Amino acid sequence: MSTANTLHRAAPARPRRPDFDAIAQWVPQGARVLDLGCGDGSLLRFLKETRGVSGYGVDISDDNVAACIANGVNVLQSDLEAGLSGFESGSFDYVILSQTLQAMKHTERLLKEILRVGREGIVSFPNFGYWRVRLQLLAGNMPVSHELPYQWYDTPNIHLFTLADFETFCRGHAIRILDKVVLTEGAAVTSFPNLLGALAVYRLDHVAGAAPVDP
Repeated sequence: MSTANTLHRAAPARPRRPDFDAIAQWVPQGARVLDLGCGDGSLLRFLKETRGVSGYGVDISDDNVAACIANGVNVLQSDLEAGLSGFESGSFDYVILSQTLQAMKHTERLLKEILRVGREGIVSFPNFGYWRVRLQLLAGNMPVSHELPYQWYDTPNIHLFTLADFETFCRGHAIRILDKVVLTEGAAVTSFPNLLGALAVYRLDHVAGAAPVDP
């Protein structure tokens, strides 16, 4: 695992994704945050600017690590599929996995590791149950949308799932859902979220008494 810090001039800010504000509302001022699959560091930069957080991003891509450095974000280069054994239990207040879960092979292990390393976890992902996705499937096509922008032949996504699937998974794996926000085009969806919501953001912790995952 390699470490990169920066004193470089920050890169120009990109328009922020709709899940950023939903995530920020749950993160208190000054929290210690680990952002997994952090991309160019935009989320962690946003949380630093708006919530005064400290912490690190983690990404495997050389280009993303360089972008984090340009964004003024502390970054660790590491493969999330190898786990989080380099981090001590409870070493962060929040561990965030933003629109990355669907691209991970070892879903169960990573989610449990998130809740070992962090006091709480925040996870966002595209909803495969969204009505526009269903309509494309009904027409016989793999869906392409703002939240799922890749064609079937070049997508990094390997686990596509719905809100209902994720909540069933949590119940079966001793993961407690503390809160959730469901969004479509940046607006909150409160009715029929599994049908009308394009993007979901969940705040999680362990069910009390559940056995921890060994690092």
